[in-house]
Amino acid sequence: MADDEGGFLLAVESQSKPDTDKRNSWTYCLAHMYAKYGLPPVLVVLCRDKAMASWAAEPIRVGRPFHTSMLVFPLVLGPGNLSVITDPDEVAEDVPLAVFSAFAHAKDPGLPAILEALAEVLAGQDEGSDDWVEFVEIGLGDGPARDLWRQLMAVYTPKFPDSIVAEYWNKGRANERADAILRLLDRRGIEVSDAVRERVKDCTDLDVLSVWFDRSLAVASAEELFVEE
Repeated sequence: MADDEGGFLLAVESQSKPDTDKRNSWTYCLAHMYAKYGLPPVLVVLCRDKAMASWAAEPIRVGRPFHTSMLVFPLVLGPGNLSVITDPDEVAEDVPLAVFSAFAHAKDPGLPAILEALAEVLAGQDEGSDDWVEFVEIGLGDGPARDLWRQLMAVYTPKFPDSIVAEYWNKGRANERADAILRLLDRRGIEVSDAVRERVKDCTDLDVLSVWFDRSLAVASAEELFVEE
């Protein structure tokens, strides 16, 4: 990439939880890029919550107290410094910024509106849109957000149906509740078969999952979750 001062290298990393080893790898990666290509590297770390962004923004110091041999300043993007972009005109002015906005606010209830604006703009572009569509899909990771994006790009309509928004959030809540049930059983030392795990993960009925969660507090076996059904 290039700016008014000349070329530079851009490394983009998504970080969801603190990881000391990752900070070490960032330092190595930047030093390697600079040594190999002779261009100044810029590390962009994308975070989805303010606490994670604060951790990632801490300077990385390499050396001893009497001398710092290397100092790395990650450029952190997150919900604290990226605004929510839901206006298609704003998206069209700066698609990369809008994409990063979607990533940074992936946990925000307003994500469907962000993705709708992106979809409207990318669906109307003749060139270069396919790369951004794929980039967004990869960046959203596994889960309901990616499913929503695929559905938007498959059949895009200017007005986003409320039913799809509701389905998206209900699916996300169901996934979280299913994970909580399985984690609780694991913490209690209850063995969970593949069949039970699959049944819990596949359930999208929040009321049923609530019953299973209450039962997971006391059952002696995972199969007892489904009694009287």
